Amino acid sequence: MTDSSHTSHENVPSRQRRRFAGISSRAYEHPADRSALVALRKLSGFDTVFKALSGLLPERSLRLLFLSDSVRVSDAQFVHLNDMLRDACYILDLEKVPPMYVTQDPKPNAMCIGLDEPIIVVTTGLVELLDEEEMRAVVGHEVGHALSGHAVYRTILLFLTNLALKVAWIPLGSVAIMAIVTALREWFRKSELSADRAGLLVGQDLQASMRGLMKIAGGNHLHEMNVDAFLAQADEYEKGGDLRDSVLKILNVLPRSHPFTTVRAAELKKWSESRDYQRIMDGHYPRRDEDKDASVTDSFRESASHYADSVRTSKDPLMKLVGDIAGGAGDLGGKLRDKFTGGGAAGKGGATGGSEGTRQSGPEDPESSQGPGTDGR
Repeated sequence: MTDSSHTSHENVPSRQRRRFAGISSRAYEHPADRSALVALRKLSGFDTVFKALSGLLPERSLRLLFLSDSVRVSDAQFVHLNDMLRDACYILDLEKVPPMYVTQDPKPNAMCIGLDEPIIVVTTGLVELLDEEEMRAVVGHEVGHALSGHAVYRTILLFLTNLALKVAWIPLGSVAIMAIVTALREWFRKSELSADRAGLLVGQDLQASMRGLMKIAGGNHLHEMNVDAFLAQADEYEKGGDLRDSVLKILNVLPRSHPFTTVRAAELKKWSESRDYQRIMDGHYPRRDEDKDASVTDSFRESASHYADSVRTSKDPLMKLVGDIAGGAGDLGGKLRDKFTGGGAAGKGGATGGSEGTRQSGPEDPESSQGPGTDGR
């Protein structure tokens, strides 16, 4: 009997999909993922914690735990998941198929962890929630984490979140540890956007990816949900409210390991319609054997360009204000006051309005943003 940890595999999809031989993770990584990881590595104290935990984390114990108390996916157990896993590794050309386990947990979730070698874990709640094509996108998502090398940082985040505040031997103090945890969470939220893209490359079915995210947000009630309406929620969330809502959005997302599901769906749909995605599907993408020659400067430039574009096109009140400031719009104090108090319209034509040709955003949409979503995969 063979299991899913063997290195040889072949294409076993239920329908033919394009394979991306030698693809580099750079092809699908979100620019914010790369820049957040660079910022994380530059964080004071991170190297010390990383080196300490790399040598002390009980990875062998973790592997034994899943081996003893979960079901390992193989040719004999969860065969349909095993086929999906092998197919995902074939499509993304990941030579060694990571071990995959199904663990009993009603909450739908999945993760890719491990320091030396990645392990993929999916919960029974997720397996029972998703259909075959939706699950294929999830498996591709986790294989994308493995190909990008995210498992190491995910494992450290997991242990720091659960244990660091109780472990006195870490020579940094709780404030520094929480700063690292916060930075890790910020990076991991961005890495989820990259992995969503990998899931789409594996599943090659945008509607299945959208359905999976909707189910994670609203459960197994597809007959009651609509993709367009779900994406409209993301648009309302981004542009709704005033600066107070922008601040609340930041506070709501800080303790989460994942972005909100509507935001993930909107980001993935936008990428699926981009020229970058089409070029990958046409076979034009960065190769792994070129990674050593990749320019760090180009990566920084791409990340900076992405953030500048995000600020310019964002409908969020805070990002609009940042764009106005960067564009040289006047009356910063007045703008801040009006956006926090909702008095933008009243100020027009008054003493501060004047006849200057400054750009006005107009009154903001008074509808409130959506509340915190469910923390899914």
